[in-house]
Amino acid sequence: MAAAAEMQNTEAKQPPLPSDVEVTPVRSSADRTAFIRLTYSIYKGDPNFVPHLEMERRDFMDPKKHPFFEFGEVEFFLARRAGKPVGRIAAVSNPRYNEFQGTNVGFFGLFECVDDAGVARALFEKAAEWLRAKGFTSVIGPMSYSTNGEVGLLIEGFNTPPAIMTTYNPPWYGALIEANGFTKAKDLYAWELSSSTPPPEKVARIAEKIRQREGVTVRPVNLKEFDAEVARVKTMYNAAWEKNWGFVPMTEHEFDHLARELKQMVRPELVLVAEVKGEPVGFALTIPDANEAIKAANGRLTTFGLPIGLAKLLLATRRIRRLRLVLLGTVEGYRRRGLDAILYLDTLNKARELGYEGGEISWTLEDNHLVNRAIESMGGKQSKRYRVYEKPL
Repeated sequence: MAAAAEMQNTEAKQPPLPSDVEVTPVRSSADRTAFIRLTYSIYKGDPNFVPHLEMERRDFMDPKKHPFFEFGEVEFFLARRAGKPVGRIAAVSNPRYNEFQGTNVGFFGLFECVDDAGVARALFEKAAEWLRAKGFTSVIGPMSYSTNGEVGLLIEGFNTPPAIMTTYNPPWYGALIEANGFTKAKDLYAWELSSSTPPPEKVARIAEKIRQREGVTVRPVNLKEFDAEVARVKTMYNAAWEKNWGFVPMTEHEFDHLARELKQMVRPELVLVAEVKGEPVGFALTIPDANEAIKAANGRLTTFGLPIGLAKLLLATRRIRRLRLVLLGTVEGYRRRGLDAILYLDTLNKARELGYEGGEISWTLEDNHLVNRAIESMGGKQSKRYRVYEKPL
């Protein structure tokens, strides 16, 4: 009785469902285009918004082109009012996540919505209906399509554009999600670090002693041996992050797909592998922040058949002076031994040498105090906060 009363009370607190809004699954090519292009109206006039390339989004949503669909399922929903798109959401089934984490959760992602909690409710209810039919008992998000993709809702740090492969959203999204019964599951941090700020002398000195004592060598990846290097990093990635909150190992195809995408933007000097006696034990992946170039293209590589966006993208690529440190980890047995400090320092030194001004380290878990303190000790300042939400189904 008490549980039923609580559910009724929660229902009463939710915004009313709008009678003039229809939410339907994305089925046609026109639906897919409307789903992708909704962002242009939502973010109109926002100077910090960076649209995804439409070509990339179509591939991301295509079961024939994205490796997630080899094991997972996604249903895309589009909300319309008087025929005009006003919101969207993806409901995601990721059986590998539930198997690895021992959970029974579904996910939502790709959420975009006008500032209307009723429209948001209509979207969340459609997604929940689909997830319940799959037998899930709770929902987590936003994630696209797991923690290996874009994760979290931006709740602090709206004053600057997003770094490559990170999320961005209007400030009102948090209120829409919370009005519909979602609560915090976990916060994630982004950090700003300038390459012109030298690391504390003590940190550099200790890192050098560890390098000598442990016999650590750090080298850049060799793109001439791309497949072999990807295999080494893949093994380390799945080993280094396996105990992290929300982690799910990538499949061979997922990792290879990501590696091919990153290969187009990496500078090998900034993808570092730490070895001890020739054995890879840690790595750091830092990439140029290509969002500046992508923003110049405004989401489209061609206009009326002409490669105008592509030309703008290539021109802007030459002006990139910021980086994003995406991944840094060490395998079991080499943690808490200072290898992360060595990789941080070598990345920082190489970035300065190559002329980069600095950039972002993202993301870290709010309760990963060891890593967060290490970043602070290197001069990092917390710049953004993202939130992952959860709700019983």
